[in-house]
Amino acid sequence: MRSICVYCGSGAGHAPIHVAAAKELGTAMAKAGLRLIYGGGGTGLMGAVAQAVIDGGGQVTGIIPDFLKRKEMALSDVQEMINVPDMHVRKMEMFHRADAFVALPGGIGTLEELVEQLTWAQLGRHRKPVVIANVGGFWDPLRVLLTHMREEGFIRPELSVKYAVVDHVADIIPTLQKAVADLPDDALTQEQEPVLIGKM
Repeated sequence: MRSICVYCGSGAGHAPIHVAAAKELGTAMAKAGLRLIYGGGGTGLMGAVAQAVIDGGGQVTGIIPDFLKRKEMALSDVQEMINVPDMHVRKMEMFHRADAFVALPGGIGTLEELVEQLTWAQLGRHRKPVVIANVGGFWDPLRVLLTHMREEGFIRPELSVKYAVVDHVADIIPTLQKAVADLPDDALTQEQEPVLIGKM
């Protein structure tokens, strides 16, 4: 595992623990020599995790659509900033450059990105590990919803949704490392081409 794509909010949220978690993850990634792949913004949790990686001497790749450069205040300190035309290309670039995915707290965009990766994994389009960072119980409502979907028969046993949930930032990288270690050697490089959900 060489890189992690982190999905998170472009806002900071109300609880200070969320920004603290983003900084802690960024610091841990830099220390572990793991490149951050993220949305390129300099605000909120996005900015916090990226700046922490940079401050720790780590490497960051930001991927941002042209129309969001000003709104999300593209972070100029990153070593690599990739400008893309739209959100679909952004998500594909993030997917291909990452060996694993982490969802910190965030809004609708974060939720969409997380669910998209869960869907692609469910359909066998990739085997890259996905970790939900349940900081302060933020993702508990989603966990309840996924359980409800299983109980109602909409997530069938043969189409299980594969992900790990951790409550503490310190557990994110070890959880991903263990998941990657359990995969075949070519699992991170032989993924199928995902179909973009929602693109007509």
